[in-house]
Amino acid sequence: MTSAFDPINVGAAALANRIAMAPMTRSRAAAGGVPTELTAEYYAQRASAGLVITEGIQPSVVGQGYPFTPGLHSAEQIAGWRRVTDAVHAAGGRIFAQLMHTGRIGHPSLLPEGLVPVGASPVAAQGQVFTAEGPQDFVTPRELTAAEIRQTVADYATAARNAVEAGFDGVEIHGANGYLIHQFLAPGSNHRTDEWGGSVENRVRFAAEVVKAVAAEIGADRTALRISPGNRFNDIDEPDPRPAYEALIKEIDPLGLAYLHIMEPAGTREITLALRERFSGRLVLNPATEGPTDHRALALVDEGVADVLAFGSLFLANPDLPARLRAEGPYNTPDTATFYGGDARGYTDYPTL
Repeated sequence: MTSAFDPINVGAAALANRIAMAPMTRSRAAAGGVPTELTAEYYAQRASAGLVITEGIQPSVVGQGYPFTPGLHSAEQIAGWRRVTDAVHAAGGRIFAQLMHTGRIGHPSLLPEGLVPVGASPVAAQGQVFTAEGPQDFVTPRELTAAEIRQTVADYATAARNAVEAGFDGVEIHGANGYLIHQFLAPGSNHRTDEWGGSVENRVRFAAEVVKAVAAEIGADRTALRISPGNRFNDIDEPDPRPAYEALIKEIDPLGLAYLHIMEPAGTREITLALRERFSGRLVLNPATEGPTDHRALALVDEGVADVLAFGSLFLANPDLPARLRAEGPYNTPDTATFYGGDARGYTDYPTL
C-alpha cells in the first residue's frame, strides 16, 4: 500500500515523501519585497518536506496586498530567493514558488503612489486589511481592461521565469482564497460582460490563460495550480462552484501539469473527489479536517484521495513535521501572535524533536 512516506514525482521534481509544506504568508520580507537570510533559514529548516511551497509571492508591483510580502519582479528579489532555494536544496529539499496576485484584496497605502488595487470588476470585498496605519477597509478595485488582463497574464509568466532563474524547482499559481484568479472565477466578484466574465467558460478563461502562459514559459512539468472551490474567504461568493472548476480542469488537464493543489473548505469533499477523477495528474490536498490536521490525515494518501498532503500551521510550528507525523507526535503548538511580521520569534525558533 502507498504511504505518505513513499517517494513520488510531481512533474520534473522528485520528492522524498508525500508531505508538503503549504504556502503561508509570514510578512517578513525586507524593503522592496526581498527575502532575507532569515527567510532562507526558515524554509531550509522545513526541507524534510517532500515539497516546500512558499508563501504567496507577488508577480508584479500592483499584485501586493499585504505589508512585508515578497515579490519576484526585480533583480534584488530574484537574488534574495536564490539564497532561499540554495539553502533548501543544500538541505535536500524541493521548493516551488507560489505566485499570488491579490487583486482587490489590499489597500492603496501598500502600493506606490498612484496605484490602487485592481480586480475583475469594481466590486469591493467586505472586510479589512492590515496597513502601517492600522486596519483599513478594502477599497473598490479598479476594473482591469482587456489589455491589462493580457499584461497581467504576461506578468505571471515573467515572474515564473524569474522563479526558475532564482533556482525554484517549479511554480504554483495561486488561484484560491479570494485573490485575483479566484475573483475572476467567482460570479460574486466578476460582473464582466466581455470574454472574461459572464458564462462559466468566460469566468475560467483568466485562470486557464495564466496557467497556459506559465507552462509555456517554464514547462508544464514545473507548473502547478492551487484552487479552493466554494471557499468564502475574502468575501468570495460561489453559490455553485463545481461547474466552473470542472470546466477549468477540462482546459488545463491536457497540459500535463506538475500537480493540482486543492485547499479544501469544510463540506466540499464531494467536489474534491469529482475534480480528482477529472484531473489526470498528481493531486496535492490541503484537507478539511475535524480539529488539527495531523498524522490522522495521512490515511488520505493510503486511500488514494490525494497523492500528496499539504500541512499549514502545523508545519509552521514543527520544522521537522515529517518525523513527527511518522512518530504520531508530539507537536509544537503554533503561536498565532507571531504568524505575521516580526523577527525570528515564532519563525525560526520552534524546537525540533
